[in-house]
Amino acid sequence: MNKNQKTAGGFSAIVSFLAIAIALVAGALIYSKVFGDPSNFVDNDPTGEPMEGNLYGVIYKGGFIVPILVAINLIIIIFSIERLVTLLMANGKGNTDKFIASIKGHMEKKDFKAAIAQCDKQKGSLANVVRAGLEKYEHVNGDSSLTKEQKLESLKKELEEATSLELPMLSKNLAVLSTSASVATLIGLIGTVLGMIRSFAAMSKGSPDTAALATGISEALINTFLGILGSALAIILFNFFSTRIDALTYAMDEAGFSVSQTFAAKHKN
Repeated sequence: MNKNQKTAGGFSAIVSFLAIAIALVAGALIYSKVFGDPSNFVDNDPTGEPMEGNLYGVIYKGGFIVPILVAINLIIIIFSIERLVTLLMANGKGNTDKFIASIKGHMEKKDFKAAIAQCDKQKGSLANVVRAGLEKYEHVNGDSSLTKEQKLESLKKELEEATSLELPMLSKNLAVLSTSASVATLIGLIGTVLGMIRSFAAMSKGSPDTAALATGISEALINTFLGILGSALAIILFNFFSTRIDALTYAMDEAGFSVSQTFAAKHKN
């Protein structure tokens, strides 16, 4: 039996940690080497004003919070790709509705070999759950020492165990996206506050320093923008993946129910 078979679950804890570390380093490099490139500034001086219309130079003036926010956005992109690939693998190779219909047809004919072969062809989380149910179906069907109720209970338990093996894989690393949504907003807010502090400090002088005032406002707005961008992206992707997981979970429950109901309908003892 393939009782312990399950679909590969994406990044491990170590790989996830390395991905986050790489994103942080990449954020710092993008900030210093791309946004901070001297060609983005007047007189090739990163401490001076950005060239007119140069977006990279403007973003660089957002200060030390910018590389952190860039890293968070990279983390969101990396883990979104990881979740997308994982869920595509979990869905299997074919249409799930057609797969379930095909399994029901094979079960009506009591052609378990064809049904299991269909699972092997489909692959993915749904196919793993159905295969576990079919194998258990065959096993209990040939056990004359069990009553119908015991056989049905054993079958349901097997389906529940198979489903419980798949569900953690589906939702794995989604916490990274939900956390990133909150963290991006808060860090962006910190950058906004720091920028406003600089602006008010420039205004508090006897003769306001207009350059410092503009720099402070620019820093505040840039950090606000990057924080909101990361948060919005993470929320949208988190909800998208959650919806996909719910749909796949429903399909697994439906398939398991079909297997158990077919058994109950076709066996009187």
